[in-house]
Amino acid sequence: MTPLTATCGCGPTGQDKAPADTPPNILLVINDDQSYPYASAYGCTAVHTPGFDFVASHGVLFNNAYVTSPGSSPSRASLLTGLYPWQIAEAGTHASSFPANYPTYVDLLEDQGYFVGYTGKGWGPGDWSVSGRLRNPAGPVYNELTNEVPYTGLSKIDYASNFAAFLDQRPEGAPFCFWLGPHEPHRPYQKDSWKTAGHRLEEVKVPDYLPDAPEVRGDLLDYIVEIEWADRHLMSAIGELTKRGLLDNTIIIALADNGMAFPHAKANCYDAGLHVPLAICWTGRIGKGWVIDETVSTIDLFPTLLEAAGVRYPGPYSGVSLLPVLEGKGAEAGEPSFAGRERHSSARPHNLGYPIRSIRKDQWLLIHNFHPERWPAGNPTALNEDGSRAKEDAAYHDIDASPTSRYMIAHKTEADVCIQYVAGMLKRPEYELFDLSSDPSCLTNLADDPRYGTILTEMKARLEQGLKETQDSRLGDDPEIWESYPRLAGVIRNFPDE
Repeated sequence: MTPLTATCGCGPTGQDKAPADTPPNILLVINDDQSYPYASAYGCTAVHTPGFDFVASHGVLFNNAYVTSPGSSPSRASLLTGLYPWQIAEAGTHASSFPANYPTYVDLLEDQGYFVGYTGKGWGPGDWSVSGRLRNPAGPVYNELTNEVPYTGLSKIDYASNFAAFLDQRPEGAPFCFWLGPHEPHRPYQKDSWKTAGHRLEEVKVPDYLPDAPEVRGDLLDYIVEIEWADRHLMSAIGELTKRGLLDNTIIIALADNGMAFPHAKANCYDAGLHVPLAICWTGRIGKGWVIDETVSTIDLFPTLLEAAGVRYPGPYSGVSLLPVLEGKGAEAGEPSFAGRERHSSARPHNLGYPIRSIRKDQWLLIHNFHPERWPAGNPTALNEDGSRAKEDAAYHDIDASPTSRYMIAHKTEADVCIQYVAGMLKRPEYELFDLSSDPSCLTNLADDPRYGTILTEMKARLEQGLKETQDSRLGDDPEIWESYPRLAGVIRNFPDE
């Protein structure tokens, strides 16, 4: 654990500290599709995130925070329940339902007298109502207030103003739990918004899993513009807390739900799909300006918040409270991080998914692709509405459509693009092993290299152990039960049988 050197430029709040036994308020700010390290607290100079930096410099910055799934819906459901996606039935896949028998931390805090709500994107995509729920699992919605936006692609929901409206309605003295969910930086982006925002192509560093071309650099900068928009709302929310004298007894958690919407990132269990920004502050109560290098998982936030609020819950849940880490008392941090995915979009014949499980331990990442015969990014060719075959190599619907993906497909035969195209879109072996210390882009699979045979065996055993302990149906009697869970949001596409 090392001191954080980045500063936010904000002075002390000058507020009185709340009594130690006062239940903390909770503000969770969860961006949509943002990978590590795209925040200026991490030294990424292309993006300016004073809100995130404030949380980091007034609290704890996590260098190795991982989500449990590389897609919004299962990742958010896992965070809300403290259970892995394979432990929560339909809620563990994308765009299905959220069974009511899985309580969320929002439900449990509300039962203890917390005033709860959310703005922007809560849990989703999916349909919570078919499960008998009366509201989004993130709480009652506050989306009425809107604002004008400078670019298309940005949501008009005024997240910060809706948070203020929520605080106006809070019963006097009641602790609150609020979920602020920007839709950014989810696609689509306004093309070339980076020019109006004053960015330059040379500012951005292109990760190795993407080709270094002006089209890709511009796409990355448009993504960064949306990160900066979301961060303004985080900074405004912090200002609202400060103005009302609530900052010092509010736990602020700033993170993202999964990796960025680029090939080899979102919807993949590679590092760019699972590794997200995370900072937590609780002014005067936890460490300030600390940096944690050990691996942690967003599944740990459920028990962390319940413990901080003094809520006893017998479970089940699979996370481990991070409160000892935050208080500098040593910790459970550094445990293996497990993740997985099933169906993401409608991207294969018969709406089939692409099941993956993964484990990150120390510098190693092991991925198990349960159906390597399927296309990981979705079938390359779909069918038109009349049943005719659409354009070849133009589907891959598990990748959000973008200038980057179009560039990779158009230039796939070129030597300096081929490796990224193959890694992002073509079929993969059953097992993939990566050394993240030397290959954070996950481009060199070591699973077939005999020099890493011992590591491979150990990682396979640890992954299998973790999945069995958490009763993953992929290792059970009905591994294909996932294909029976309905897709309730988004289009259903047709593909030629192969």
